[in-house]
Amino acid sequence: MDIFRTPQLVRHIRVDQTSAELDREWIVTNGLGGYASGTIAGLNTRRFHGWLIAALSAPHGRMMMMNQIAETLRIDDRTYQLTADNLSLATQTDTVSPFLKSFRLEIGLPVFTYASDEFTLEKRLCMVHAQNTTYITYQLLKGNEARLELTPAIDIRPHEGSLAGPRHEDYRFSAVLGGFELSAANDLPPLCLAWRGEATSFRLTLEQVIELRYRIEQSRGYDWKGNLWSPGCFSVNLAEGSSASLVISTEKWDHVNSLNPEDAFAAETERRRRLLRAAPEEARSGIAAELVLAADQFLISPVGRTADTVQARSIGDEVRTVIAGYHWFTDWGRDTMISLEGLTIATGRTREGEYILRSFAKYIRDGLIPNMFPEGKTSGLYNTADASLWFFHAADRYIRATDDRETLEVLLPRLLDIIEWHQKGTSFGIGVDPADGLLHQGAPGLQLTWMDAKVEDWVVTPRRGKAVEINALWYNALCVTARWLEIVGDADRAKHLSSTAAQVYASFNARFWSSHLGYCYDVVDKEGGGNDSSLRPNQVLSISLSHPALAEDKWKPVLSVVREQLLTPFGLRSLAPSDPNFKPRYDGDLRARDAAYHQGTVWAWLIGPFFDAWLRANPDDWETAGELLASFDTEMSEAGIGTISEIFDAESPFTARGCIAQAWSVAEVLRCELRLRAGRQCCPIPNQR
Repeated sequence: MDIFRTPQLVRHIRVDQTSAELDREWIVTNGLGGYASGTIAGLNTRRFHGWLIAALSAPHGRMMMMNQIAETLRIDDRTYQLTADNLSLATQTDTVSPFLKSFRLEIGLPVFTYASDEFTLEKRLCMVHAQNTTYITYQLLKGNEARLELTPAIDIRPHEGSLAGPRHEDYRFSAVLGGFELSAANDLPPLCLAWRGEATSFRLTLEQVIELRYRIEQSRGYDWKGNLWSPGCFSVNLAEGSSASLVISTEKWDHVNSLNPEDAFAAETERRRRLLRAAPEEARSGIAAELVLAADQFLISPVGRTADTVQARSIGDEVRTVIAGYHWFTDWGRDTMISLEGLTIATGRTREGEYILRSFAKYIRDGLIPNMFPEGKTSGLYNTADASLWFFHAADRYIRATDDRETLEVLLPRLLDIIEWHQKGTSFGIGVDPADGLLHQGAPGLQLTWMDAKVEDWVVTPRRGKAVEINALWYNALCVTARWLEIVGDADRAKHLSSTAAQVYASFNARFWSSHLGYCYDVVDKEGGGNDSSLRPNQVLSISLSHPALAEDKWKPVLSVVREQLLTPFGLRSLAPSDPNFKPRYDGDLRARDAAYHQGTVWAWLIGPFFDAWLRANPDDWETAGELLASFDTEMSEAGIGTISEIFDAESPFTARGCIAQAWSVAEVLRCELRLRAGRQCCPIPNQR
C-alpha cells in the first residue's frame, strides 16, 4: 500500500461485542511521556486508562487529569449508550455496547464507529505533539438530528496513585472565556475543557461516581475500586455531517486556542506522514510502517529536566530519552540502549539517536549510566550492571550507520572512563577479575542484570557472579572501543584494548562453554560457588553482538537447543520448560507475577538477538528468519493495538502480558523486519514446490 496515494495507513479490528474488546487497548502519546489510553469497549479496566494523562514537571510526573467520559446519543425518545457501562460497581458489566460496530487505527490514530438502523457516529482522537492536550471529535455520518451528551468523570491523581477518589471540596470548577477550568491543587495547572461545535451547551450537575471496578488492577492484586467526580454534562445537537469536539488540556488557554479541532487533527496527521517520509523506503509500508509510528510513542523530550535542557540547547542539541513501556515505565538506561537502533536508525531519526547518546553521556557516574529515572524525579538510579555496556552497543550501531565522527569524539573519553571504572571496580560489586579478565557483579539485596525482578527483600534471579550476557557485552565493548581508538589515531591504546579483549575471549570460551550441557552456563563463579547451568536466552548475545564472544563452532549447538526449548512465536522464553523453576504463566498478584517474570515468561525483545544470531550462523536462511517474525502482525491486533506488548505467557496460547506497548519489543521487531526485507531483496527465497 502506498501511503502517499491513499489517505491513511489503516489497521482494522473486528468488533464482536464480547469481553475480548476489554482486553484490546489503544494508546496515543504526546512526545513528552503523556498519553491517552483505554479499551476498545470504552470500559476503563486499568488505573492508567484515561483521556488525558499529562506529563508534568517534577515533582508531579505523569498525572491522570481526565479519567472517563460517559457517551450517550439521544434520537427522539430513544437513548443509545455508546460505551460500556462504566458508572458504578453495581451496574458495571463486562460487555460491549451493541452500537460499537468497528474500530480502526488510521495512521496510528484511533477511530471508533457506533451505529444502529437510525444513525452512524464516528469518534476520533489525537494528542497535540509536545503538549498535554487531547482532542476528541464526534461526527454524525448518518441520521436525523441527534443529541450527543458527554459526562466526564475525574480523579486528578498521579497515574499510578491511589484510586480512593476526590472529595467534592477538593475541586474548583469555573466557567472562563472559551471554556471551563477545573482546579485541584495550587501547585497543579488547571484542567482546561473546551467544547467546540455549533450550539454546544453544558449543564452543571455535580455528582460523585462511586465504587468503580478496575478489573485488570483487581486481577493483578492492586487497589481496584475507585471513586470519580463529575462536574456535569456537555451536550450538542448534531445534524447529519456535523461534528463537535471536546478539548482537554493542561496547557495555557492561548495554546489551547491556537489550534481548532480540524487543524489539530491535520497537524498530527501531517506529523505522522513526515515520520514515514523520513523513514527508509522499505519502512513505508505494511507492518514496518505501523511500527515506525509505534516507535514514535517512546521517543520523548523529558519534562522537568530543566538544567539538562538548557545545557543541551546552549550548544544546539536537544534532550531526548526513551520511555521503556506504557503505561507505567519511565525511561530506563538499558531499555534505551537496546532500543536505540530500532527506534532511531531504523526509522530515519538518527539525529534523535545522537541526542539520546549525548544526553545519557552526561549522566555517567563512576563508570555507570542510570538504570532508570523514577517518576517525577530529575536524577537517576544507578543499580545496573549491563546498561553501561549496552551504551557501547548503541553507540556502535549509531556510528556505523552515520559515521558521525564528531559524536564519536564527544563520547569516546566517556566510554574509556566506563572501561577504566570497570577494570578497577565500581559500585555494586561490578569489576574485572584480574585472574581471567571476566566481569563480575552482585550486591546483597539488589538485582543488577536485565533479569531484575524483586519483591520486597526477595531478589528472584540474583545471578550474582559472572553472568554470560554481561561478559558478552564486556567483550563487545572492548572490541568496538579498540576500533574507535584506531579511527581517531590512538594506536597504542587500541592495541592494549585488543589484547585485553583477546584475554576475555579466551576466558569466556574456557569458562562459559559446557560440552556436557551443549550450551553456555548462565553464570559462572556464582555466589556460593559453582556455575549456574540454567538454560536461559542470555547466551544468545554471545553470538548476536557485533563481536561474538563465543567461538564459531559453538554457535549452532547453542542455537539448536535455544530454538528447541526457548523459542516461541513471540520471542524467547526466559527459562527452559524442563527447569523445576519454570513458570508457564505470568499472572496473579505482584509476588506471583515477579516469581514468573524471568522464570519462563516470553520476552518479545529477545527475538532480535536470536534473529541476528540465527543469520550469523545461517547467513542464507531467510525463510527461517521470516518465520521468527511471522506472528507479530496478528499480535498487533490483539492486546496493544498497533504496537507490541512487553511479555507473553510461556505456553500456548502465549497470552500477552505486562505493558501493552514496550519500546524494545517494537524496536527489535522493526529492526529485524527491515533487515528481513533487505535480505530477501538481495537473496530471494526460492519458490517452494
